Amino acid sequence: MLKHRVKLLKSIKGIGDRTAWQILSELHAEDGKSINSRAQIAHAGLAPRQFQSGSSVNGRPRICKTGNHRLRKALYMPAMSALRFNHQLSEFYHRLLSKGKLKMVALVAVMRKMLVLAIGILNNNAPFDEN
Repeated sequence: MLKHRVKLLKSIKGIGDRTAWQILSELHAEDGKSINSRAQIAHAGLAPRQFQSGSSVNGRPRICKTGNHRLRKALYMPAMSALRFNHQLSEFYHRLLSKGKLKMVALVAVMRKMLVLAIGILNNNAPFDEN
């Protein structure tokens, strides 16, 4: 059953064997259990968070780096690869850059989107459909 889930995750361009196994192990994805994507994104530390203290309320939101650093690390290189081979994620990345976002901010957004896609695939038990 796990090999089937790895095959489903590999249907996302940019995710290979090692990343698929890492995602499955870090998400504790059990068969038949639905995974809450918002909770897992926060757990991975990919959720934006507003840092403020006292009068300094005008700071930029940054990712909350608390949480599972292994999952963040596992998604970095696949996100870089997806920029080249996954047209939807590449479009998303370039759209963020055209809005004035920094390259790293846009890359983290791609990592977050890849995790959302992976969780959706695992919950629906269906491969990634580019359409």
